[in-house]
Amino acid sequence: MRVFPENRFLVSFKIVARIQQQLVDMLTPTVSALGYELLGIEYQSQGKHSVLRIFIDSANGIMLEDCEKVSRQVSGVLDVEDPISGEYSLEVSSPGMERPLFKTEHYKQFIGQPVSLRFYGMVEKRRKLKGNIVAVEGNTVTISELGTELEFDIDIDDIDKANLIAA
Repeated sequence: MRVFPENRFLVSFKIVARIQQQLVDMLTPTVSALGYELLGIEYQSQGKHSVLRIFIDSANGIMLEDCEKVSRQVSGVLDVEDPISGEYSLEVSSPGMERPLFKTEHYKQFIGQPVSLRFYGMVEKRRKLKGNIVAVEGNTVTISELGTELEFDIDIDDIDKANLIAA
């Protein structure tokens, strides 16, 4: 199912997604060198209240000290590279109970689990969908909508935000 741009904000969403991917590419080596996995990045551009949120994980879980350690190193890289114009707050976080999904591998890891999705544009006249991950093939995830028998094949690149739904 392809997303059709039915609102004028689609272009800005795609720009933010591109910025997020550039940041992932820039920061992954630093986070990996510290012994953590960079799961993904959320960037919310809101003037002086912009937020850059970095999600990290490790086999041993994530503690506050881990977030502080990564924050110090990432902050140094961001100060040197200066990829974001303007002010923003940097947050480093564990994935938590409502774990965000960023990559195809994340969707594959949680097949059968309930997720909440938000799209860049409209899918079947909706911007959001809650359902179970049924399958992942290539860059397409199949979602079975909660409470119905409907299934949707969605290109992962059309998903703005995806989180597991805590039980």
